Amino acid sequence: MARVQLALDVDDLGESVAFYSKLFGVQPAKLRDGYANFVVEDPPLKLVLFQKPGRGGQIDHLGVEVEDSASVEKAEERLRREGLEATVERRVECCYAEQDKVWVRGPDGEPWEIYTVLADVDEPGPCVQDGPARSSAGEVSSDEAVESCCTCCGG
Repeated sequence: MARVQLALDVDDLGESVAFYSKLFGVQPAKLRDGYANFVVEDPPLKLVLFQKPGRGGQIDHLGVEVEDSASVEKAEERLRREGLEATVERRVECCYAEQDKVWVRGPDGEPWEIYTVLADVDEPGPCVQDGPARSSAGEVSSDEAVESCCTCCGG
């Protein structure tokens, strides 16, 4: 099942976890230092919180979580057919997970990712503020992924 992802910057992670636990009636699926995510069944939502004091209430990035890498590849093909510049990341570690993903930017520069989680990892992964690295081929190698990822994890 695919679900929309909303990644928010929050001032106080503990306060935000308490609020969103009450709002959606679920506890975080993953809770780490400065990071939490919720898997909400109804409505289908992946809510990700990044503690970034002074930036609370801002959208970090948006996304769609899909079931598998084949779905990421189908999304990449469709986006390219539509003429959108898509950047692919394969087997990157980001947000305490190993992921395959494809990134595009909305008309106002907002980063969108379509991704699947391959495995959980213990470390947050390398992240930068400006979203994925761009290459002329539109794909990010595993070496380049160190310079990319999302805008997450307090980076």
